[in-house]
Amino acid sequence: MIIDLPNTHTHDVTRRLREIRDERGQLTSGRVLTLIVVATDEDDLDVIIDATHEASREHPARVLLLVTHRKSAAARLDAQIRLGGDAGASEIIVMHVHGELSAHRDSVVTPLLLPDTPIVAWWPTHGPRNPASDPIGALATRRITDSLFDEDPDALYRRRMTYAHGDSDMAWSRITLWRGLLASLLDQPPHEDILAAEVTGPLEDPSADIAAGWLADRLDVPVTRKVSGSPAVPLDAEGKECFGVESIVLRRTDTDITVRVNSAHTAECTVGETTRVVTFGRRELYECLAEELRHLDADYAFGHALRGLARVSRPHRGRKGTDRSRLDGRDRWTGGRDDSQFDVQASLR
Repeated sequence: MIIDLPNTHTHDVTRRLREIRDERGQLTSGRVLTLIVVATDEDDLDVIIDATHEASREHPARVLLLVTHRKSAAARLDAQIRLGGDAGASEIIVMHVHGELSAHRDSVVTPLLLPDTPIVAWWPTHGPRNPASDPIGALATRRITDSLFDEDPDALYRRRMTYAHGDSDMAWSRITLWRGLLASLLDQPPHEDILAAEVTGPLEDPSADIAAGWLADRLDVPVTRKVSGSPAVPLDAEGKECFGVESIVLRRTDTDITVRVNSAHTAECTVGETTRVVTFGRRELYECLAEELRHLDADYAFGHALRGLARVSRPHRGRKGTDRSRLDGRDRWTGGRDDSQFDVQASLR
């Protein structure tokens, strides 16, 4: 069910939701969180709505989709309420914010926040440099950006400087399967120490950057971020989208570990002279969103990976990774926890 409310006010939207609940029995008591999605009129809203729709199967939520129209002169709010089959297990409220009203988006969404539930903010494309200080981000306990679709090619590195507990990025959830695969390969003999690592991927894909930062922090070895000639989203021979991290090589004394993408659905894993092919593919947007919504507390692993970015060598940018040893265990990345007692190579996960 889709209900359009042109040129309206937030209290009219709230009243209409209450009427629907009374008339049709639509309840909000099963919603586990409020998801605020901050988009612009240039974004593909259908893709964003489909992602929230699919993610709602695991996380029923009230979704507040804010669409900014900065070129509009007059201040106006056009709303659309989606329920039932058009919203999955969630209720989606699309709000097109025009004119000066776009500068007060936090005031627009505040009356519609579900009481006593976590609030998550998601910027599918152009996110703020400092999500925690953004008016919408200040309302949320978890803030999700997507550096892959940000107009700033160095967005991930810049947000590292303003990182706050609760920040995350879709580039991180896109490599979850890759991290699990790599960790499983380290469980295979021979168990030699890793001396260095190389991560190869497209220049514009931040997933390769955060993967390199993760390895630099976890392994405490020199890591080089290499650039392939592929587009931001690599394609295989059949034109299907492949994983952003195209290859990773872990250098050891005698037997290197290599993982290399073959196609949209397979990757080749080599440990020494043993090679095998595993099923492996690029995650859909809704899968990454669903994973981010599973953890509403601070993602310390992501913070550690951001910390490791400063130690990654990027020859294509003329940047050398610092030779400093690991930073002090007590810092803003670890939330005051001392992890110095752990064997970092034995705790790659």
